[in-house]
Amino acid sequence: MLTLEMSQVKNKTVDIVNELLVGDGAVLIKGAFGADEVKVARDAILHYSTHESDKATHFHGANEDKIHLQRRVWNLLNKGQVFERMVQNSEVVTVLNEFLGNEFILGSIAANRLMPGAAGQEPHVDYPYLDIFKPGSFPKNMNSSFALNAQVTILLDEFTTDNGATAYSPGSQRELSWPENADEFYKGASRQLGEAGDCVIFNGMVWHCAMPNNSNADRIGVLIQYLAKFVTPFEDQKNGVSPEVLSRATPILKRLLGGNYPFPHLMDELPAENAYGLTSKN
Repeated sequence: MLTLEMSQVKNKTVDIVNELLVGDGAVLIKGAFGADEVKVARDAILHYSTHESDKATHFHGANEDKIHLQRRVWNLLNKGQVFERMVQNSEVVTVLNEFLGNEFILGSIAANRLMPGAAGQEPHVDYPYLDIFKPGSFPKNMNSSFALNAQVTILLDEFTTDNGATAYSPGSQRELSWPENADEFYKGASRQLGEAGDCVIFNGMVWHCAMPNNSNADRIGVLIQYLAKFVTPFEDQKNGVSPEVLSRATPILKRLLGGNYPFPHLMDELPAENAYGLTSKN
């Protein structure tokens, strides 16, 4: 996995995008977030994951008896301004402008708290590919030549082999498919290891999964999903984000929440004019 310091990112954008598309599919950015931000975010996630009821989760079908040991916190934009800052990290935005197009949007920002004894997940790919095991429901000849998704994991604890650091199959994003053979996946998997404050950017087509937490402590990460501008967000950003957050949103955050994307239209209600094209006023 390509590893860079935060100070190197903007000068290495081409290399990072190439790594995401045709390399291992994942890049580790060291020191992306400071200790103060990490603490504020971690404290908030511990609070909500302790006091809220159980939330929806994914890819735990084989471990229903341990599902309570994996705590999700959704819609983090409503749960602390630190998360507003995290989704707008300038270095990450620079990379994703090249990877997903410079009008990319936010699909989701959530947290995953793996408690001691948590079982981990089934190997999978992420939204909008998360049910690619039903190929008949996707367009014919859909392929991996371009990406619709980028995942960013912000490490709020050290991620180790003992505490369930994400496993992934390097290069698996090069051919869009479902990891049908879990045993083969685990044999060839690498781990996304890092320190608190690091972040991992990876292609959503990469086969990956959380692994079992065999340690005596929590392993917490912020999971951010970014999407090409025309993909339906995973979380309902427009209806889910509070008016307070929207009132202070920067231009970048407004765009991430889909505020700049004009579709769908009620076409009967638009002015009778040429709305799109190189010579239109838009």
